[in-house]
Amino acid sequence: MSVQNDELEVWIDQDLCTGDGICAQYAPEVFELDIDGLAYVKDADDELLQDKGATTRVPLELLAEVRDSAKECPGDCIHVRRVADKVEVYGPDAE
Repeated sequence: MSVQNDELEVWIDQDLCTGDGICAQYAPEVFELDIDGLAYVKDADDELLQDKGATTRVPLELLAEVRDSAKECPGDCIHVRRVADKVEVYGPDAE
């Protein structure tokens, strides 16, 4: 699947997050564990986005790390989708 030319965004379903922190290990520029022990996405200014369903753009240079985070997440809670049509390309709802 070629998603290299599409803008992607990522979000985390905190209801499913197990707090393992694998995502933050793979891509600390995009993911961070908060004081509640759950993972959240960060915006381009490194600000933690704590609103339910908050999304952030996936920097192209971090695509592999974000993809691996979604694949390795034990909670299956990381969703990576195309911005244009909201189709999930990595994560539990990817086809």
